[in-house]
Amino acid sequence: MAFFSNGASRRAGTTPVPADSSTAVLDSAHVGDIVGALGTIRRHDTAEGRSRLQRFRMLLAVIGPGLIVMVGDNDAGGMATYAQAGQNYGMALMWTLVLLIPVLYVNQEMVVRLGAVAGVGHARLIFARFGKFWGAFSVGDLFIVNALTIVTEFIGVSMALGYFGLPRRVSVPVAAVLLFAVVAGGSFRRWERFLFTLIAINVVMFPLAFMVHPSASTTVRGLLPSFPGGLNSTLLLIIVAIVGTTVAPWQLFFQQSNIVDKRITPRWIRYERVDLWVGIVVVMIGAVVIMAAASFGLGPADRGAFSDAGAVAHGLSAHLGTTVGAMFAILLLDASLIGANAVGLATTYTLGDTLGKRHSLHWKMSEAPAFYIGYALLLAAAAAVAFSPDHVLGLLTQGVQALAGVLLPSATVFLVLLCNDKAVLGPWVNTTRQNIVAGIIVWALVLLSLALTTATFFPHLSTASLELGFGAGAAIGLLSGVCLAVTRQRGERRGIERTAAELGGLDPDQVEELDSTPLSRQERRSILTADRDAWRTPALETLERPNFSPLRMAGMIALRGYLALAVILVAVKIVQQIGG
Repeated sequence: MAFFSNGASRRAGTTPVPADSSTAVLDSAHVGDIVGALGTIRRHDTAEGRSRLQRFRMLLAVIGPGLIVMVGDNDAGGMATYAQAGQNYGMALMWTLVLLIPVLYVNQEMVVRLGAVAGVGHARLIFARFGKFWGAFSVGDLFIVNALTIVTEFIGVSMALGYFGLPRRVSVPVAAVLLFAVVAGGSFRRWERFLFTLIAINVVMFPLAFMVHPSASTTVRGLLPSFPGGLNSTLLLIIVAIVGTTVAPWQLFFQQSNIVDKRITPRWIRYERVDLWVGIVVVMIGAVVIMAAASFGLGPADRGAFSDAGAVAHGLSAHLGTTVGAMFAILLLDASLIGANAVGLATTYTLGDTLGKRHSLHWKMSEAPAFYIGYALLLAAAAAVAFSPDHVLGLLTQGVQALAGVLLPSATVFLVLLCNDKAVLGPWVNTTRQNIVAGIIVWALVLLSLALTTATFFPHLSTASLELGFGAGAAIGLLSGVCLAVTRQRGERRGIERTAAELGGLDPDQVEELDSTPLSRQERRSILTADRDAWRTPALETLERPNFSPLRMAGMIALRGYLALAVILVAVKIVQQIGG
């Protein structure tokens, strides 16, 4: 069903355009001009023949989804996790951030292509291509973790404003009302400009980094992988939490839906990739600064005694003065507001995809009531839970990040399957190299989750045993990758043989040579670019749903079963820590 409203289209600054029934796009608000915080691109504009300055202005208009999703990554839970790593382990875990850079780019670049080409959100694609059973699993995970994540954002708000003397009973309701007011304005541009204003506040991180007097040599040593105190369930929990807060499942759903809502189409994918890289640079700088602030700004007596991000602000104030403590509190408040906004929208975007309701910031409240009511109820529920006892909230913050890390492999598997679905992405499907990198990432995340599970079950397991397990897991992953590559190659060869038979019994090798046309590399690239820029996903109901082989189905069920167990064990670990 396509939604259409002349009023919504005029507010967006474009001629009224209904959603094209021949494509997958469902909501007419998702068709039209790109109206960003920093500029506008008309629907049929291209970058061809433009000057360098004009292309730069187009880039500014596109920038938004990648930057917001990455800065939202350094939310209240992220700041608490990085601060905990810095306070308890110094800069020794900084290497985990470096390893996560390719994970961030590979995962988010895949949703960039899905959003721009398909024109629908992540949840909509999962339901359409894999059915209600797997869609319910995926969305169910997201709703639970997102709701808990928003609770941590309100915890961050109360701690930050509590530093300045504002009680929780005032700070949390005021933050909830502010967040809703910004989203409910019925203007995508106004919302994005508000987020950009919050992002600009992150400039505070630079004087903060200078005032904690970091040691360059200690920071550089943190780039070398190490396990301070040995591999154990406590260390693995913080590593999984760093993974979960840096690469969270909600990011996949938010960025894809936000790209759709901003009306970014395939011809602007290259610009959106730049947007993503800008966001990655900002998020990495922020993570290192927060880790360094807790590592260098607190005294030796505070080592290993992390309680929550609010205590870090007070500790910095006691050691380095109120200005440093205030800077940390401002960053915590800013991160909490950005995170609550982004995670809340990721949830309500997904709700709209799931229920088939309008879900765009271009609509007014009266035009998309389910979208805004869902957002309001989510904020209200999270704000209410944020009034729980402090010691429970502190551990909940870490636990939510760990849960996100544990559930990430499942989300990434669906992402990779969608990006190999030629019916959905056509010429934008993953290359072999992209699949290899994505496969390594998924398996590494599974091994990390498995190590946490094992260490929780067997707390006295030695570091050498866990390292041996990682080595064995890596070998299994390599062997499985080789087997999959051979199977894929044989499948492609059988496809060529079938094509040869359909063409009248040609030699299969002749069919392979048909692709070897005498075009230059530049000519090939021009043809491919023109084709890719114009290609959009057909209406999803017209596509034949892909079949799961028995082996793939068994693997998916095994992964889901294991992750369910891992989630339970993370919850057990958190409960154990609450009970001392």
